[in-house]
Amino acid sequence: MEIRNINSAIPNTLPEELYTLLLQGNSFRLERIVSRGHSTPVGKWLDQEQHEWVIVLCGSAGLLFAGEQEPRILRAGDYVHIPARCQHRVAWTDPVEDTVWLAFYYNS
Repeated sequence: MEIRNINSAIPNTLPEELYTLLLQGNSFRLERIVSRGHSTPVGKWLDQEQHEWVIVLCGSAGLLFAGEQEPRILRAGDYVHIPARCQHRVAWTDPVEDTVWLAFYYNS
């Protein structure tokens, strides 16, 4: 057993979001995502086959769902369940403070 810290191994320069696989099983995976001013490219929607439960551990972000006009704001401690095939995009993340997400993807 090894104890690790969710906020470790974050580089000073982060040109792209950082995805770290923390745990994986037959029908699920747990990832840490680190964003620093990143967003989903304009016109692109995330549309995955698995359900996603995601929590913001620190920082903040705007999450936009298809059919909605304004992004939902998530701050440290906020979480949301995103059903499979629900189109969504990251409208923005904090450009100064790292936004650290914990994302749990799973099958029905």
